[in-house]
Amino acid sequence: MCERFAPSPTGLLHLGHAFSALTAWDAARQSGAGFRLRIEDIDISRARPEFEAAIYRDLAWLGLQWPRPVMRQSERMPAYKDALNILIKKDLCYPCSCTRRDIATALAAPQEGSDGTGVDGQVYPGTCRNRPISSRTDKDAIRLNMAKAIRHLGGDAAIKALQFVEIGGTAAITHRLDAGDLMTSCGDIVLARRDIGTSYHLAVVVDDAAESVSTVTRGRDMFEATRIHRLLQALLGLPTPGYRHHRLIRDVNGKRLAKRDDARSIDAYRAAGKSVADIRHLLGL
Repeated sequence: MCERFAPSPTGLLHLGHAFSALTAWDAARQSGAGFRLRIEDIDISRARPEFEAAIYRDLAWLGLQWPRPVMRQSERMPAYKDALNILIKKDLCYPCSCTRRDIATALAAPQEGSDGTGVDGQVYPGTCRNRPISSRTDKDAIRLNMAKAIRHLGGDAAIKALQFVEIGGTAAITHRLDAGDLMTSCGDIVLARRDIGTSYHLAVVVDDAAESVSTVTRGRDMFEATRIHRLLQALLGLPTPGYRHHRLIRDVNGKRLAKRDDARSIDAYRAAGKSVADIRHLLGL
């Protein structure tokens, strides 16, 4: 059993990160499970060494401990490539050269009753769906053909048998997947970006399995993406952890905190003389 906290080193950790990390840490201590830190640094254009160093410093100050060395996604590209190749060999992928502007143009007149948005923003309209994988170039992303993936797993009835369990609150809740919902709100997701060779969805599923994570703790804003992750687990034959999607920490105006909110960073609170007990009190822990 293992809980985990998996931040990206693209800015200073804020109170929202502290809440997620401490929630996972407290759960691990209560259950006797292990606790792991993972650095999700696949976005090499934004990841910075100084932010990674700050993550270690902030979490240690909060009282968290974890095994070393930590898993760093930038060092795991071969594992992601292997997982991608499994899906390619199953004929579930295709190359895509569309830019965000191309997608926006194609969706300029969405069907009545739909605004064209989904889990990852605009749901891809399928422009490149008929391209063979053999036509892939270095300028292409790789997408999952959602319709083929659903058929590969056995169709609507088989998809409804896929589930994940939401942990927390007074009782665990089982959520089941729905083929129609996967098509309309997820669509042909990106499995490998053209610039980094993988995507968050693929990497996080592969890494959680590699670290034997039993419970994934993250914000409620990630709940919808869990359907994608459960589907990928089924396609790749990977285990499914439990999920704990916690409330989001917001500012006084109700806006969700972001890494640009330096005034609410853990580092800023520590510099202002706040204690760990003060942070826990602010977070309702």
